[in-house]
Amino acid sequence: MSIKKSHVIKALREVIFPDAGKNIIDLEMVKNIKIASETITFDVLLPTANNPNKDSLKNACIKAIHEKIDKNISVEVNITSQEQSKQGKQDKQTEQGEQESSMESVKNIIAIASGKGGVGKSTVATNLAVAMANKGYNVGLLDADMFGPSIPKMFNAEGAQPVAENENGKDKIVPVEKYGVKMLSIGFFVKAGDATIWRGPMASNALKQLMNDGKWGELDYLFVDLPPGTSDIHLTLVQTVAVTGAIIVSTPQPMALADAVKGISMFDHERIQVPIVGLIENMAWFTPEELPENKYYIFGKEGVKNLAQERNVPFLGQIPIVQSIREDGDNGIPSGANFDTIVGKSFSDVADNTIKQIEKRNQNQAPTEKVNT
Repeated sequence: MSIKKSHVIKALREVIFPDAGKNIIDLEMVKNIKIASETITFDVLLPTANNPNKDSLKNACIKAIHEKIDKNISVEVNITSQEQSKQGKQDKQTEQGEQESSMESVKNIIAIASGKGGVGKSTVATNLAVAMANKGYNVGLLDADMFGPSIPKMFNAEGAQPVAENENGKDKIVPVEKYGVKMLSIGFFVKAGDATIWRGPMASNALKQLMNDGKWGELDYLFVDLPPGTSDIHLTLVQTVAVTGAIIVSTPQPMALADAVKGISMFDHERIQVPIVGLIENMAWFTPEELPENKYYIFGKEGVKNLAQERNVPFLGQIPIVQSIREDGDNGIPSGANFDTIVGKSFSDVADNTIKQIEKRNQNQAPTEKVNT
């Protein structure tokens, strides 16, 4: 049996903290779950260092793992406290000279990825963000495609120049805001038409700066538009921030689906363990705007929907091909801003499903932790 973080979480839901009468997962007491070949390690965070339940709680955790997963596996439980954890963070900040990250007030960080290019991932990211903002949520969009940024064009904001504001002695980059979405992109800092010629570490450092030095404020959702495939940028993201979940975008044809599976597998990898919020099928069918009832399945039918069922992950919906979505994207007018159109209605439905799945993920799974790898 290949043990995953979800197996550990499920087992530890059986462990009740006597002081609260609830399980230690729902109370968010379990941190830093790590799984090696023969050992499971994790921290249990108690309210105080001298809590009388610490020994019995440790034994209960070990018993739950042995009963629910494997009686022969080694279990290492580190009982700590909120006081010790807080002091540890303060010591670390003092040593590194770091200030509180500007991402601290972001409730959900959602990676939007695709196995291959050309499936409309950035179009989906843009319109999903706008649809969410149109529903009244505080939304941000980070363009993490360091070598092919497209978000500025999709918002008709190519000439925008973000300014810096001093906050607690440190300059913060103020995101550009349009259609209710706060956005940052490397495209705002390089000349339009110029190629970004960087080695991997340079691109990763630029991404970290956009994340940590952006003045994001309080956000319900921050969508991160990742480059196609699996790269250093993906790893940098999950190492820098705790990603709530990932959305995979694909078209229905088999070639794209094969690469979408790789995207799912990357986030599901035992060293990454970022939950899949769901799959979105883009270019699901072609519809002439003057004949909205007509559907032409030019890339195949329901390939992504079927993949979601096979992989047992949520299916968030389908986006059709309509000429206006291309025209709107090229003109910097997100189709997701108008729910009265065919495409706008599709993005509204996908946004509703996305909200539902993120809420479900947060209720049933422990918060994601940054990857140490």
